[in-house]
Amino acid sequence: MPVWKNAHELAKEVHHLTISLPKSEDYSLTSQIRRSASSVPANISEAFGRQTRKDKSNFYVIARGSGFETQNHLIYGEGVGYFIKEETNKLISKYNNLIFEINKIIQSLS
Repeated sequence: MPVWKNAHELAKEVHHLTISLPKSEDYSLTSQIRRSASSVPANISEAFGRQTRKDKSNFYVIARGSGFETQNHLIYGEGVGYFIKEETNKLISKYNNLIFEINKIIQSLS
């Protein structure tokens, strides 16, 4: 499923971006952004395995929310000087495209 593949690749990019975060962020930003990024493909997978349209749609909505959450963490990380603006903008753009794709799936299930 292309949308899952894109989400999975983005989660890996976020993971690599956060490797250089300070140890003081291990239980804060590092953990939060990795969890939200990995939640997107996880919820897409869960949606794929569900039987009813309503159930599928619910998990796609959760995946979309996790995408927005990840964008927020990226903006915060840039704001406090952990991430370079160009890297952040690139990832936010990729998440915008992913969220657009998830929205199309949600609309097709309505």
